Amino acid sequence: MTQLRFHLTAKSGNAKTGPMPVSTSSRATCPDSCPLKGNGCYADSGPLALHWNAVTAGTRGLPWPDFLQQIQSLPAGQIWRHNQAGDLYRPGNAIGRKALEQLTEANRGKRGYTYSQHKRTAATIQAFKAATANGFTVNASCETVAAADGAIASGLRAVFIVPASETRTAWDTPDGNRAVLCPAQRVDGVTCSTCQLCQSRPQHVAIAFQAHGSGRRKVEAMLCET
Repeated sequence: MTQLRFHLTAKSGNAKTGPMPVSTSSRATCPDSCPLKGNGCYADSGPLALHWNAVTAGTRGLPWPDFLQQIQSLPAGQIWRHNQAGDLYRPGNAIGRKALEQLTEANRGKRGYTYSQHKRTAATIQAFKAATANGFTVNASCETVAAADGAIASGLRAVFIVPASETRTAWDTPDGNRAVLCPAQRVDGVTCSTCQLCQSRPQHVAIAFQAHGSGRRKVEAMLCET
């Protein structure tokens, strides 16, 4: 991880996220298995893409140990999002699992959360469950409701993508779990910093995100193929 950089923005300027801390990790943290990699990822356009490129190039951000100190220094009870762009570092191997344990420890007393597109192997599932149980919520990023049901069955928190035209606000999944359309996408005045469902919710509740951003059509095309 020595070549990677991690940046903490103390107060997000994103209207959907709201004024809370968010981090960005080097592009190399994103797994090749992610179907959105170079194919509609919202972080690949606009000011966020420029920021992400700077973090990846090392002109912004800090090495991992210094980043952990920043997280540890956040106020008690602070809600924050890890990886507005980027992913966890290789949670399926020993180094990545150790890094997630370190991040979970740095988050102690805070309310951090993230999403991950890494393959859900036995090792990653165990690592995600341990982090979530200890206060750092890892949401398994899924492309379909069926995949979300599978992630929930394995003991994980799950989120999944729906077309931008989705009009339901809540519904039951095929496996009897509950899907809730992201409140920050559908309710005026609600942001991630006020909603906080991605950080804390019942395990059987999956969050559905409408495809958005300049790559929305690519994302929706991908959904049609899955």
